[in-house]
Amino acid sequence: MTSLTGRALRLTVYVGEDDTWHHKPLYSEIVHRAHTAGLAGASVFRGIEGFGASSRIHTSRLLSLSEDLPVAVVVVDTEERIRAFLPQLDELVREGLVTLDDCEVVRYVGRVQGQDPAGSHGGGSP
Repeated sequence: MTSLTGRALRLTVYVGEDDTWHHKPLYSEIVHRAHTAGLAGASVFRGIEGFGASSRIHTSRLLSLSEDLPVAVVVVDTEERIRAFLPQLDELVREGLVTLDDCEVVRYVGRVQGQDPAGSHGGGSP
């Protein structure tokens, strides 16, 4: 596991849920490529409403339930590693928004295999 604390860069890619890359969800391809590139981690967040450059509002509240809702893929790692990953996004993201933000990683700890998800505290008080 990569050690990551201190100054970092947050990459956020905003795309549509229905966007695809070779017949699979684009957000999934971005996550898999980030994993293959050895980045610290990636998460996908599904929005309930939004609009982008097309000015078309996408919402889960209309009759067209869940039609192309906004999705954000967030990746945090060192600036060097994030910037090295950007060319892959140039290939993948045809419509959407890509942003970079400085951030500080305070804690980055993975689960030890076989360990209770609640940790050594057993889910109770410390």
